[in-house]
Amino acid sequence: QDEKKVVHYVLLNAPWSVLCYYAEDLRLRLPLQVRVFPRLVPLPSRAQFIPAGDEELLVARVKPSHCSHVSHLLCEEVPNMPLDYYTCHFKVNKLTWFLGSNEQDTFFSSTQRHRILYEILATTPYGHLKQGEVGVDRLLSEDVFAAAFPLHEGPFAVPADRLAPESLTERQVLFQYWARWRKWNRYQPLDHIRRYFGEKIALYFAWLGFYTGWLLPAAVVGSLVFIAGIFLMLSDIPAQEICDSEDEYQMCPLCKECPHWQLSSICSMFKAGRLFDHGGTIFFSIFMSLWAVTFLEYWKRMNATLAHRWDCSDFEDIEERPRPQFTAMAPMTMENPITGAEEPYFPKRNRVKRVVAGLMIIIMMIAVVVMFLISIILYRAIISILVSRSGNFLFVASASRIASLTGSVVNLIFILILSKIYIALAHFLTKWEMHRTQTKYEDAFTFKVFVFQFVNFYSSPIYIAFFKGRFVGYPGNYKTLLGIRNEDCGAGGCLIELAQELLVIMVGKQVINNVQEIVIPKLKGWWQKYKLRSQKRKSKADQLGLVQQAPWESNYELLVCEGLFDEYLEMVLQFGFITIFVAACPLAPLFALLNNWVEIRLDAQKFVCEYRRPVAERAQGIGIWFYILEVITHLAVISNAFLIAFTSDFLPRLYYQYTCASDLQGYVNFTLAYAPKHFASQHNVTCRYRAYRDESGRYSLTYWNLLAIRLGFIIVFEHVVFFIARVIDLMVPDIPESLQIKVKRERYLAKQALAE
Repeated sequence: QDEKKVVHYVLLNAPWSVLCYYAEDLRLRLPLQVRVFPRLVPLPSRAQFIPAGDEELLVARVKPSHCSHVSHLLCEEVPNMPLDYYTCHFKVNKLTWFLGSNEQDTFFSSTQRHRILYEILATTPYGHLKQGEVGVDRLLSEDVFAAAFPLHEGPFAVPADRLAPESLTERQVLFQYWARWRKWNRYQPLDHIRRYFGEKIALYFAWLGFYTGWLLPAAVVGSLVFIAGIFLMLSDIPAQEICDSEDEYQMCPLCKECPHWQLSSICSMFKAGRLFDHGGTIFFSIFMSLWAVTFLEYWKRMNATLAHRWDCSDFEDIEERPRPQFTAMAPMTMENPITGAEEPYFPKRNRVKRVVAGLMIIIMMIAVVVMFLISIILYRAIISILVSRSGNFLFVASASRIASLTGSVVNLIFILILSKIYIALAHFLTKWEMHRTQTKYEDAFTFKVFVFQFVNFYSSPIYIAFFKGRFVGYPGNYKTLLGIRNEDCGAGGCLIELAQELLVIMVGKQVINNVQEIVIPKLKGWWQKYKLRSQKRKSKADQLGLVQQAPWESNYELLVCEGLFDEYLEMVLQFGFITIFVAACPLAPLFALLNNWVEIRLDAQKFVCEYRRPVAERAQGIGIWFYILEVITHLAVISNAFLIAFTSDFLPRLYYQYTCASDLQGYVNFTLAYAPKHFASQHNVTCRYRAYRDESGRYSLTYWNLLAIRLGFIIVFEHVVFFIARVIDLMVPDIPESLQIKVKRERYLAKQALAE
């Protein structure tokens, strides 16, 4: 209410009795200690006995072994390694069973205390429940409070007098051993990340590191395929024929206003296309399809291991509570079939109706994207005409290339604008659908946004790969869209255009994102500090820097952590680019690898240095993102089969080698048709165009033979790849055998302890 804004801080704390009550209510897991008398129960290998007088005090834990069984080149000993205890859901009446129960100040970890306090704040109503007036998040959105956040554990910078690694705080350990650029070649300290930020954030970084590691073999193989393309380009007979043809092949105009052109003028572009379009592409497409399947199978194993180690294997089924907003607005209650507890309930039929209504809106938004795509197609055609009319020889010669490149840039701008609008709409729809848990809410939101973003980002590459140049017609009988002649592939073919489009969207987006992640947080942080410090009336001592800033003030100057959705979306879209269209750009995995090495440290710095500390959240895995990755993997097999069959020159070359000349002499002439006689008489010149047609414009026998070969190749390619992928799926168990033995052993011990 003040004329000059003053920020007031309230530091919340919970007494021991409140912590214990909510720890039991939230089913928090805490380390066990069990007094074992003369008859000792057999223990798994990770437990050890600690003497405690006449009896034995059992504290189940693992000695830190951060660098066991891994390469010492990538591994580093990190101080204050978290110990791995046997844990159990907390019960107040069994308090003495838990380790450290006599130390009330340290019994609950800082992240557990944050979760308890956030639960109280998130579930406290302040108005009408049925209108959703409950919880601190709603108050924050209505600007009643400026912020609500847990405090970081001191500054991230290490003081000069604190050089001993054991004396560092958790935040300083993460900064020193994770967030620094010089640690780019080290494994991430996942257990430390989990202890400080919670399982949800730790699982994201575990997946990102795992994915980046798996990109290394893909990048190496892709680079070798690209190098092989360079050697094949230098000795390619059709490329030499085109470059040496001079005035032999006069080509028909590519657009209404375009002039006739010589085939020899595309010598360099044709050679560039050969970098990506050769036999190695087939091998690399199969390799990447199987790589994606194997990567996901081994991530399942990694996920299962981490979920067991971090005690969150049963989180979604048993431990996860209903969302506070759902609890407040649900019309009825019903017994949970798993836990038996009475919980708020929203009828499934009503939710299905809302989901269907939401899908209709999503389809409308996708239609808007398609309209934008059509406008980009028309833009390319119009720009091509305008450039051709310019009279400048340099521009006229590369009219199609200029139109294609500028179209890619305009498409990227449209993508970024539409994304912002749609995400806000998806948030509203997902809240309206009334999902019970936070995991289901996030999965529904993720699905909506990803479907939109998939169409948004992939529509242009899909159009170039599978539709552009397919419905052009032939000289004298060209097909049109809204009065403008349908777009044909550029002089160098559609595959080189697709590679260009992928590089513009994928690399351009990555560069923009990385610049945003470096520059924007710095600018926002500077502006936040400037506003806050200009609002404070500084004393003389404060101006001289003699008064140390309070930790809540320094934390408030940091940026709000907006969750992991954008981070996952960026990586999953990248995964799509390197699998769905890999036949057009073997270097895509290399660009992805270089980007991800930067991305890991950038994200680490954001969370440790630039963001306020988020409330620690538990999770069992990466959620619906895993199923999206599986869908992309299957789409990649189909996409690459069609790319090789219909967009690449691989099958026509193979057909010509077996039917005409094994050395490909005369292949260029084989791929060119003569314009119909009436078109030649109108223009007083005989010209050629790319197609398998006779002089009357009808498809030749070669076209139908090639079509049969292409369809046969697609069927064989898909069946072979899907069969091998299925074999890999069966050969690689989802849960490692060693983990299965551990889980069975723990169940056996639990039953034995219960019996006794």
